[in-house]
This record gives sequence, structure tokens and C-alpha cells, in this order.
Amino acid sequence: MNTGIAVRLAHASTVAREAGVLARRRFRERPKGLSIDFKGHQDYLSATDAEVEALIRKRLLDAFPEDAFYGEEGGGAFGPSVWVVDPVDGTANFVRGIPQFCISIAFVAEGEVQVGVIYDPLMDELFAAGRGLGATLNGEAMSVSGLGDIRQSSVEVGWSTRLPLRDYVALVGRLTEAGAGVRRGGSGALALAYVAAGRIDGYCELHMNSWDALAGIVLVREAGGWTNAFLERSGLTNGNPILACTPELKACLVALTGIG
Repeated sequence: MNTGIAVRLAHASTVAREAGVLARRRFRERPKGLSIDFKGHQDYLSATDAEVEALIRKRLLDAFPEDAFYGEEGGGAFGPSVWVVDPVDGTANFVRGIPQFCISIAFVAEGEVQVGVIYDPLMDELFAAGRGLGATLNGEAMSVSGLGDIRQSSVEVGWSTRLPLRDYVALVGRLTEAGAGVRRGGSGALALAYVAAGRIDGYCELHMNSWDALAGIVLVREAGGWTNAFLERSGLTNGNPILACTPELKACLVALTGIG
């Protein structure tokens, strides 16, 4: 399996960079008077998402026709071996001209995330990991911060309209009262990559879709971090809570977030 993982990791990394060129060009071409469209309440829609996803879908299925593919925009099918893709995670940032978004590509087989690639096209940062192969940032090994004191920690919290606002407010309150520095950047996938790279110490969200979470999960694990068992209870198809952090913060953050 390791050979297959390495081949898919290398190809996914190449595809992510190619897709990133397209996303970066579209971001820079944005008209100042851009009309903002929505799929739902605070759920932004961009034509770039569909365009980038189509490119990724073609490249991956041309190379691995035996694999299934599921993308946030165009859907697809979940099979025993499946690519799960968010073409632009952080669409709200993208459409408003905020340079914090990424491309997220994950490969799932045998009930585990085997490959995760997250590419930030504006920073030209490629976060990549294969199960059992370690995690890298632009080809250099990376690791979680190792920080264990919640009072010195930086923890990102994601939230959406899928759950009541009061649940997120309470979560942020518990983290703040415990002494954590709490932030929100608007791209959960990129936040997970930042945990893997040691830039922040934890990420949590009470419900996250699989296309946002999966690539970051293998990144964090291969960088020496801990995540909850996201794929349990239909996490692949329906999403789940997510907690990713340094092993040293696990007990504290599980207690504070209720995610374990």
C-alpha cells in the first residue's frame, strides 16, 4: 500500500500546484465590484470553485481511473478508494479579496485517510502527507508545536450555520476562560495544515464536512499530532466534529471541547 500512497501523494501534489495556478489567477482577476453570490446563509458561491474542481477531477481520474471522486461542488461517489476534494476552502475569503484560502485534496482507502495535500496558492505553500510517510511543507519535514500549556496556546475555532450559534459561543467561552488564544481564519483546512506545521497548537469545530477535514487529518497525524476519529459514524459522508492538536494538549482540549 505504501507504494500506492507514495504515487498518489506525488500526483496529488502536482495537481494541487496546477490547480493553485488557476485559483491564483482567478483571485487576481477579481473585479473590484465583484457581485457576491450565495448557496445559502453565509455560504458563499464562486465560479472558481467549480472550475478548479473540474481540473482536479480530470487530472486525478485520468491517472487513477479505478478510484472514486467526490468534490464539494460537483459531488460524485464515495467508493472503497476515493478522492475527496475541496477546490477552494475559504471561499468567503476568496470572493472578498482576503488572501487566505487553499486547495484541499485527500485520498481515503481501507477506512483511513491515506493521502492529504493542502496548497495555499498565494503563499506558494504545499503541505503534503502520506500515511506512514511523514508530513512536509514545500518538501521539508514539519511537525506540530509540542506545546502543552493551554495558557500559552493558540487554538483556532471554526463554526458555521449548521449548528446553533450558542454552541459555538459557549465553546469559545470555555477556551478563552482556560487561557487559550482563540482565532478564526476562515479556512478550516488551512488551519489544520497550520496545526501540522506548528504555527497554531489546535483546531476544533463542532461539525466539519469531510472535504474540509480529511487532508488536514493525515497532515496532523503524520506531523506527530493527534486528531479524533473523524471517520467514525458516517464522517465521510455526513461530516463530524473535529479536534486536532499537539498530543500534549489532547486531554485539556478534549475536556474543553467535548470532542474525543
